[in-house]
Amino acid sequence: MTDNKLFTPFQLGPVTLRNRFIRSAAFENMCTGNTPSQMLHDYHVSVAHGGVGMTTVAYCAVDLSGVSFDGQLYVRPEALPGLKKLTDAVHAEGAKASIQLGHCGNMTHFSTCHCMPVSASSGFNLYSPTIHRALKKEEIKTLVRKFGEAVDFCREAGFDCVEIHAGHAYLISQFISPRTNRRRDEYGGSFENRVRFMNEVLDEVMLHAKDDMAVVVKTNMWDDCWGGSDIEEGIRVAKEIAKHKVHGIVLSGGTVSRSPMTILGGAMPVNTLAHYMPMKSLWWLKAALHIPGVGPLMTPTKPFKELYFMEQAKRFQQEIKGTTLIYVGGVQSGDNCRRIMDEGFELFQLAHVLIKDPDFVHHVEADGHYHAGCKRSNYCVGRMYSKEMKCHDCVERDGENIPASLKKEIARLEKNAQKSIDAQKNR
Repeated sequence: MTDNKLFTPFQLGPVTLRNRFIRSAAFENMCTGNTPSQMLHDYHVSVAHGGVGMTTVAYCAVDLSGVSFDGQLYVRPEALPGLKKLTDAVHAEGAKASIQLGHCGNMTHFSTCHCMPVSASSGFNLYSPTIHRALKKEEIKTLVRKFGEAVDFCREAGFDCVEIHAGHAYLISQFISPRTNRRRDEYGGSFENRVRFMNEVLDEVMLHAKDDMAVVVKTNMWDDCWGGSDIEEGIRVAKEIAKHKVHGIVLSGGTVSRSPMTILGGAMPVNTLAHYMPMKSLWWLKAALHIPGVGPLMTPTKPFKELYFMEQAKRFQQEIKGTTLIYVGGVQSGDNCRRIMDEGFELFQLAHVLIKDPDFVHHVEADGHYHAGCKRSNYCVGRMYSKEMKCHDCVERDGENIPASLKKEIARLEKNAQKSIDAQKNR
């Protein structure tokens, strides 16, 4: 029954998806100069051709101040032609197109966002590293308005859905988390105050979405860092999101600056990260990563397991009713997809397997036990912050050389990930 259900249509608000597979908003780093490239176009079209119900273009900032990398989009007229070409091509393949809207807050630099980085509160972000200042109340109102205007921009670009990023310690999450929000006005302190910015954004987004755009929200189930939000508060946040009658909630967790491997699963390939990192702009981090023990300290390993967010997601499933909950995290195979359906989740997102194999969905349809062969070295993650997102198998297939030292790291991390998977199965 579930095999068939995987490939049945689903109504996500005003949008009908042809099946239950959604390409998640994993950062592609394919927008050099903040403009959609042919590479971005070709990748998302390949995923649509491969059978997903919807593909999500990653991280489009609602304002230049919210851009964290040069390879990211932000809302501006110059990006429209390329995005419209992309969505037209995705639609021609029978899939729907979504785009993630957000603001990175203090996870950027002056050289990237062309202003002092902003956040809920002033401070110093060691992981950027950068000094950042608190947003003024009138600036908060301006950003709320820009989220709404961004929805209109996405409609004009041909998107069927927007995904609002309210997790992973980006700006909305920086307001929610008591770790990063130390304000003493109506946007700080109590839970009600800390979710105020998010609620105002979602009010504005739903107003602009009208009845022809689907809206989903990515939220943290928990921050997984000292001083951050725990599961109980994460459930309260999800309930606030549901009040806005959004069409779906993506259940994620972790913070990009403190617990990135909670989000991604497994270990960070620090040698790969350091190798591809540009010396000119990130010399300090590149140097730090070459110091023994520093890399793992900055990005602590999480023993990899398939469907690694399932335990937490089921808790949210018990508490959140009347809103479609979208599972994400550790989808490796057709068997994983069936389990997600069996657990009662109607939709799910996946990224790693679609980086390695854009035809994953067609392969699962032909063979319900199909495994993409992704062995979770996270090479694609280590590479994507400095170059375009790509699986090491695809890099070598396309004729690009991978240094022997990185191949050694890949083999070691893949072996460790398999040991972790085997240990979980033997429990």
